[in-house]
Amino acid sequence: MKLLRKHAWLGWWWLLCVAALHAAPADDGAPARALLEKALAYYQEQGDKAFAAFSRQGEFVDQDRYVFVVDTQGVMLASGGPSSALIGRDVSAVLGADLRKAFQDALHTPQGSGIQQAEYRWQNWADGKIERKHVYFQRVGERILAVGYYQPRASADQARALLERSAEALASDRAATLAAINDLQGGFIEDDLYVFVVDLDTRRYLAHGTNLRLLDTDFAKVRDPEGKPVGEPMLALMARQEQGEYQYRWKNPVTGKVEDKHAYLRKVGRLLVAVGYYSP
Repeated sequence: MKLLRKHAWLGWWWLLCVAALHAAPADDGAPARALLEKALAYYQEQGDKAFAAFSRQGEFVDQDRYVFVVDTQGVMLASGGPSSALIGRDVSAVLGADLRKAFQDALHTPQGSGIQQAEYRWQNWADGKIERKHVYFQRVGERILAVGYYQPRASADQARALLERSAEALASDRAATLAAINDLQGGFIEDDLYVFVVDLDTRRYLAHGTNLRLLDTDFAKVRDPEGKPVGEPMLALMARQEQGEYQYRWKNPVTGKVEDKHAYLRKVGRLLVAVGYYSP
């Protein structure tokens, strides 16, 4: 339990320890930004009396989005989420030196700068997975009000990067990499991205990042949820070239929905290694 709480401290404060600020897609971030704007308006009216409303389940909690407040000394003042257990505590002491500096930089954001944004990666309390999270925050006097939301859908660039890393690892140490992929916690899962590996000689799965039941099954027989061939076309493609791309329909492990998937394929010796990203 103590370890879980320590991780919670790091997680909720990490969002204020990110040096780089990023723009978020308006459609995805609109509810979080709107909740923050609502909280800012309420705080302007109520001052610190608003903390009670921010810290209970009510109008300032929207699904997995909620308001939290810290002061410029690093003390949690209010939270409508799991970090409510930290109210009244200074958690800056649990941060490493580099993170502590970034933390202080964020806390000293000049007033009048408007709403700021940052991204980080942390465990989603709803599903237990490490996912990207985007936060909107604004300093008001000695307070910083913030709202964050998770971004489980990975990008094409992330998919290509994971494929590159996986291919290099397989070329360096095949056995260890296959074991890490099948471990499901071995660093080859990012958001809704995962790796799968097929033996091009036997045409059977050697590794799969989300479904171990597929191991040693015939990849050539794999079909999408509508019955269209998936495995055979990929094998045919890789029989002609060293790398390629293939689009099909598949279940997204994060959303649980069948979505369009764009897979990047590459040969590593007699192995086919693939990573694909989803689009709704």
